[in-house]
Amino acid sequence: MNKSSSNIGLFVSCLADLTRPEVGFAAVKLLEQSGCKVTIPQQTCCGQPAYNSGCKKEAKEIAKVTIDAFRTCEAVVVPSASCAGMLKYHVKTLFEDPSKESEKWQEEAQKLSERTFELTDFLYHQRDLKQVNKEFSGKIAYHESCSARREMKVTAPISLLNTIKGAEIIELAGNEECCGFGGLFSVKFDEISNAMVETKVNHIKDANIDLLTGVDLGCLMNIGGKLAKQGNKLEVRHIAEVLAD
Repeated sequence: MNKSSSNIGLFVSCLADLTRPEVGFAAVKLLEQSGCKVTIPQQTCCGQPAYNSGCKKEAKEIAKVTIDAFRTCEAVVVPSASCAGMLKYHVKTLFEDPSKESEKWQEEAQKLSERTFELTDFLYHQRDLKQVNKEFSGKIAYHESCSARREMKVTAPISLLNTIKGAEIIELAGNEECCGFGGLFSVKFDEISNAMVETKVNHIKDANIDLLTGVDLGCLMNIGGKLAKQGNKLEVRHIAEVLAD
C-alpha cells in the first residue's frame, strides 16, 4: 500500500458510534499520525446482526450501502475485528446467486474485501507503525476476541502494547475462550453467555491488572458491564483509546 495514502475510509461501527464515540476519534488520531488523510463516508451497520440471524435479503441491502459508501476509498479501516470480518469475508457471499445484478455486486464486494483491514493490523503492517509514544504505569491485559483471533487473525495489538513505556503486559488465563458476547448469542442464550463472561471476569480479577483492552467493543462492553455489576471499577478501554492516549 502507498505510504502516502490520502484516502482512507473509516468504518466506525455501530457500537462505537452509539456507545463509545471516543473510539472513533482515537482511530482517526492514530491514522492521521501515521500519515493518512481520513474520510468518514455516510454509513450504516456492517450487516452482521441481520446476516447472523439468517436475514440475507436485508443483509444484502445493507451491504450495497456500504459498498457504495466506500467505493472510492483506497482502504477501509475498522476499529472492530468483528465488523471487519463481516466486510472482508461475508459480504461477498451475499451475492453468490447467478443473477447479473449479483455478479456486478459480487465484483464490488470482492474489491471491498481486499481493501478492508482491522485498525491495529492496518497501522502495524500497512503503515509501519511499530511504536507508540505513550506511558502507562501498571499492568495491562489484552482480551483477544474470537473474531480477532480466529477470523481476522489480528497480530498487532500485543506488539504495539509492548511499546508503551512503563506498562507490564499480562497474558490472561483462558484468553482463547469466548467472553460470551457473540452479538445476538448473548440475547438468545443469556444464561450460557452469563456463565461464560463470569469465567472471563474471574480470570481478569485473578490477574490483578490495572487496565483491560481489546479490539472489539462488544466484548469490552460485555466484560466491563459484568465487572461493574460486581462493583469492580477496573478501567476497560478499546485499544484505539489506549494507543492514542
